Amino acid sequence: MTGTSAFWKDLARDLEDPEFLREFVVESMRIATTDEVVNALDEAREAAGLSKAELARAIQVEPATIRRLFASNKSNPTLGTLAEVAAALGMRITVEPLDDDERTRVTEPLLAGRTADPVALARHLHGLRTRSKVPV
Repeated sequence: MTGTSAFWKDLARDLEDPEFLREFVVESMRIATTDEVVNALDEAREAAGLSKAELARAIQVEPATIRRLFASNKSNPTLGTLAEVAAALGMRITVEPLDDDERTRVTEPLLAGRTADPVALARHLHGLRTRSKVPV
């Protein structure tokens, strides 16, 4: 058994605990959503030809704040910060419903605290978090 398969086996066992499952789903979705929004804002900043320092001046924050937002893998910005950055780029942050497949894969296990296939759930969430396509 490889280390990777042991990892998935252990994670699948952990996901049988409803509390762990809910925390894992919520954290995975938080990371994936934050990364998607931050990446879109950085792309918009580049397309607008704005430097990070210029963007920081526009929303009256230290340039280091914007550098950390766009450079850190562990960025955890507030919604307020993201909304300010978006406004400076002529954008706004919106909420959209998950498609039916995502509701089945993510929302139903989150609400129920269980899933019929914990390995598939873990791999799907991992794929969202890493933005890679992981076979399910």
